[in-house]
Amino acid sequence: MIKIVLLGAGNVGIHLCRALQNKEDLQLIQWYNRSLNSLEKESVPFAVTQNLNDIIEADLYIISVSDSVIPSISKALEGKKGIIAHTAGSISMEVLGAHENHGIFYPLQTFSKQKEVDFNQIPLCLEANQQENLNLLKKVAQAIGGPVHLIDSAQRKALHVAAVFVNNFTNHLYTIGEELCNAHKVPFSVLQPLIAETADKIKHLPPSLAQTGPAARGDQKILEDHLQYLTKESHQKLYQLISASIQQQ
Repeated sequence: MIKIVLLGAGNVGIHLCRALQNKEDLQLIQWYNRSLNSLEKESVPFAVTQNLNDIIEADLYIISVSDSVIPSISKALEGKKGIIAHTAGSISMEVLGAHENHGIFYPLQTFSKQKEVDFNQIPLCLEANQQENLNLLKKVAQAIGGPVHLIDSAQRKALHVAAVFVNNFTNHLYTIGEELCNAHKVPFSVLQPLIAETADKIKHLPPSLAQTGPAARGDQKILEDHLQYLTKESHQKLYQLISASIQQQ
């Protein structure tokens, strides 16, 4: 039985807590957060604490906190014999180098507390300083169902930057699209089949070959018409910048 302590109750931490429970060969024995509010809402059947001095012994400590807090949490865990791993996309494994056993347990997905996720569909990117530690991280990843990828810190950073483009930036564009629809009393749901088809298409075509629209076909008249239609300067700049990038590609 692999005993696990989870540190952090943000978007990733909440979902990891749910995923790690009731799994064969895994035992989530403690959950830490600087505030107990999030922990108490989950009504978990194991120990919770907001005091780092109360962290108990375990085989694996998963740090799932804001990037800037990882070093201080790591320092507070000095002397622990178990593997210390964090879940951040852009933070090197070296930040945990003071620990004899350390690694990375990075779930590549967007998480919101209000939306359930299926860990069977979430790539779990792993890295460790020793093969034995990597083997244990693999066992945990396989127990919660995610496809396992052995990714080093440089590759993980590239993935994280790419994820910002395909997820965070794309979602911001959805927000602008919703704003334009709302301004003219058009349901945003009308665009959802288009969004779904765009996402499905790149399962079958490289994104570069799937590109369509006025910028891709060089329709300058439509591009200028759209720019005149947009009233916010920030939207105009974004439209011009992305259109130019598509044309350069």
